Amino acid sequence: MSEVSASHTRPLDAASMVLVVFICLTWGFNQPAIKLAIHDVPPLTQCAIRSSLATLIVLGLMRLRGLPIAARDGTLVPGLMAGLLFGVEFLLIYRGLLYTTASRAVLFIYLAPFFVVIGARWLFPGDRFGLKQWLGLLMAFLGMVVAFGVPAPATEPNQLLGDVMMAFAALGWAATTLIIKSSALARVSPEKTLLYQLVVCVVMVTLGALVFGERIVAMPSAVALGSLAYQTIVVGTTFSLWFALIVKFSASRLSAFTFLTPLFGVAAGHLVLGEPLTPAFAVAVLLVAAGLILVNRPK
Repeated sequence: MSEVSASHTRPLDAASMVLVVFICLTWGFNQPAIKLAIHDVPPLTQCAIRSSLATLIVLGLMRLRGLPIAARDGTLVPGLMAGLLFGVEFLLIYRGLLYTTASRAVLFIYLAPFFVVIGARWLFPGDRFGLKQWLGLLMAFLGMVVAFGVPAPATEPNQLLGDVMMAFAALGWAATTLIIKSSALARVSPEKTLLYQLVVCVVMVTLGALVFGERIVAMPSAVALGSLAYQTIVVGTTFSLWFALIVKFSASRLSAFTFLTPLFGVAAGHLVLGEPLTPAFAVAVLLVAAGLILVNRPK
């Protein structure tokens, strides 16, 4: 079995599990970071700034490491596709939150691991979930439901529109994962994969910010600037690590770990913003943890 085909089904080892948990932790703290800055810097503008700065950082790191930036390696088309999906995902999430609630958004966005498992079943026949893995995935999703509540049926057309936008954002997230795993992007550095997505995302979210009339009306506070620094340096770095893991391990098993992100987000909201924690949160953590154990058990 080749190295590439082996990576389609390879389960995560202990070190990679620790790394992906850390990645989800940083992503969880990203949500409170956005909220901390949102009164000074509108959301799409935040995304444009952090993506622009992260692009410069990634370019600098690639030059420092001697990694090729413009080599003809067959990554242009899949790279642009991944970047387009990355940008669309952010636009759908940020604008969709205007129509639906944050708790409904989380549940629809985290349909993404299911889309990854279904797509991997067709693209990578060896990466098919058995009964235990499906049960674990459903258990982890149930943890989301316990943490955020069962969403009531949409009460107005705009709310339904927001829900649909979140579901399509989840589909875009899953498609990005599968494109990276199945294309020439799997054979280049994760920094180059990230660079494609950042460059395309900058263009898309900047245009989006202009179209929707976002403006910075005053000098951002120190807290807002610190939030942008966190989003740019910490979160930007972890995306590169995430892409490296996608290439090396089973996409289906890896995606299941993203159920940890909204739970870390709840915990971060409590620590950073003083938002309350409920007893249901502990139950949700147990369900997600048990689900991940089942997902990563041998078939």
